[in-house]
Amino acid sequence: MSKPSVGTSAGAVAEGGIAPTAAGSSCGGGVGVEPSRDGAGRTNDPESVVSQVRARYAEIAETSGSCCGPSPCGGDRSAMAVQVGYGAEQLSEAPEDANLGLGCGAPLTHLAPRPGETVLDLGSGPGLDAFLAAKAVGPAGRVIGVDMTRAMVERARKTAQKAGLTQVEFREGRLEALPVEDASIDAVTSNCVINLVPDKATVFREVARVLKPGGRMVVSDIVLDGALPEGVAQDLAAWVGCVAGAMQRQDYLDLVESAGLRPVEVLRDDDHGAAVEVAAPDEARALLERTGTRREDLVGKVRSITIRAVRPA
Repeated sequence: MSKPSVGTSAGAVAEGGIAPTAAGSSCGGGVGVEPSRDGAGRTNDPESVVSQVRARYAEIAETSGSCCGPSPCGGDRSAMAVQVGYGAEQLSEAPEDANLGLGCGAPLTHLAPRPGETVLDLGSGPGLDAFLAAKAVGPAGRVIGVDMTRAMVERARKTAQKAGLTQVEFREGRLEALPVEDASIDAVTSNCVINLVPDKATVFREVARVLKPGGRMVVSDIVLDGALPEGVAQDLAAWVGCVAGAMQRQDYLDLVESAGLRPVEVLRDDDHGAAVEVAAPDEARALLERTGTRREDLVGKVRSITIRAVRPA
């Protein structure tokens, strides 16, 4: 059954990076949301995770803050974007307000939108990838950005209006229930967002639903090569920073194939934990201290991958 466009459903996740942030002490001043925890202090409610993520990214949208990519707060956002794969010339084509230094890859380069196509950006945030896609598809094409955070959606809409990009629109909605019609999309992209959603299997089934037969998906995301230490895995601040919400690599890839998207190709694979340690050492150190984790227990486990998969024709 087709799902009509909606304007106020809550849930899909804003564009995310990975630097772990201490609860209540991020560069924007903290989210001020207490998670639901069990008797051992562990998060036990997926909707509490969603609420915490929504609050964090609303704060980023309203303050233009960043602490979520592999860069310290207040770092050079363009340099950070280049570090994860964007080209300097590519970034110069996007509105300045669209780059908040969020993300862990540059999936649009591999997606290669073509003139006249319809592109869907999952967790579009301030709109960087959506605006770059709009340039690529041209006036005959169409770009839809979906994000759960109303403040992000409003920010992106204002930027689109200011830039005169009429072929791009931003919808508020959950990635688990996309406000998009069946078989209406040529290409889907997402940048470090799906790892933030507790029910990732449903997200990939939704991608398969909205793609046209033969349509493609290219996403950048965080996966794990090895189990996270328990303290990190149960730390909600780490989840908001994309670390604790990440799945084991093979489990993640299996979910994509189970949704009917195949073959799955890994186009890029980077040690994202190492990038965070270099670019944001204070935040990385705070996570280790807060969770009682040794550095060697995390080395090489947190990866940023870019993958491609296709809905069979």
